Amino acid sequence: MAGTNGKQKTVRDMILSLGLIGLMAGVIYLFFIPHDERAPDAKRVDYRVELLTARRSAPYPVAAPEGLPATWKATSVTYQGARFDAWHLGFQDPTGQYVAIEQSTQRPADFIDDASQGGKESTTRQTIDGQVWQRYTGGRYDALVLRDKGSTTAVVGTASFEQLTKMAQALTAK
Repeated sequence: MAGTNGKQKTVRDMILSLGLIGLMAGVIYLFFIPHDERAPDAKRVDYRVELLTARRSAPYPVAAPEGLPATWKATSVTYQGARFDAWHLGFQDPTGQYVAIEQSTQRPADFIDDASQGGKESTTRQTIDGQVWQRYTGGRYDALVLRDKGSTTAVVGTASFEQLTKMAQALTAK
């Protein structure tokens, strides 16, 4: 009967060890792992050099905002001349949502699908500064799209159409 008592101690010790490990894991989770649900603060980028480069190189007037409040934070910028003269300028709006200006000489249907990530043309059109912009919804991003001769401009993002409209109103193409 001595062997049975030894096996019981071994099982009891294993259960106690597992309980202690679980307790320590709980303490570590509660006190040492950050539980901040907010997205990390995006780093502000200076896009002036890329904008000048794009405006010299692109076969269309490149759009960028002028007069936006400092609460709009530029977070990303690219110009790819070899890839349909694609211009991208991304922002974080004052509410923390994403808004981007996308321009390209790519075939409009393909470009809009890429920019909105699957958005479909809605029946709503908006006139902004005398130009008619088409709304796209249902993709990863909502979009306001302006088709021009030789290029397409899209203001896309997770922000509301009100914020997308503010960005479109601030655009100056040169």
